[in-house]
Amino acid sequence: GVQIYGSLKNIVALAAGFVDGLGLDSNTKAAVIRMGVEEMRKFTKIFYPEVLRSTMWDSCGIADVLTTCYGGRNRRVAERFVQERTRSWNELEAEMLGGQKLQGVLTAAEVFEFLSSNGKLHDFPFFSQVHQICTGSEEPESIIGAFMNEDLKPFNIEARGV
Repeated sequence: GVQIYGSLKNIVALAAGFVDGLGLDSNTKAAVIRMGVEEMRKFTKIFYPEVLRSTMWDSCGIADVLTTCYGGRNRRVAERFVQERTRSWNELEAEMLGGQKLQGVLTAAEVFEFLSSNGKLHDFPFFSQVHQICTGSEEPESIIGAFMNEDLKPFNIEARGV
C-alpha cells in the first residue's frame, strides 16, 4: 500500500500544480486533492484489495499526499508547465530539478495504460484527465471538469460502495 500511494500521490500533485498554475483558489485546490485522494483509494481497493484501509490515513498516505501537493517537485513543475505552456516536461525537469526526476508524468501514463487495458478508464476520470493534460490532448483548465460533473456528496468512499 505504501508504494502504491507513494506513486499515485504524484498524479494528484500534478493536478494541484495545474490548479496553482491557473491561479485558482485554495478551495479549488482542495476539491482537486479530494478527488485525487478518492481515486487513489478506489484504485487501491479495486486492484490491490489486500491493502489495509488504515494505510491511507498513515503518514505515508494522506500526509504524504498533502506535503507533495503543497510543496513537492511534481506540483512545482506542473505549475510552471501551465504558466509557460511552451516548454516540455523534460525541459522543465532539467531546469528545475537539478538531476531529480519528475515521477508524476510517467506514473500518470502508466496508470492510464493500466486502466485502459483493464477497461476501467471511465471509473477514474481524474487520473485520466491528468494524463490527458500531461500529453497535451487536453488543456490544463479541463482539470476542473474532473470534479465539476462529479456527484458532490460528502467524501465517503464506503457509502459509495467503493
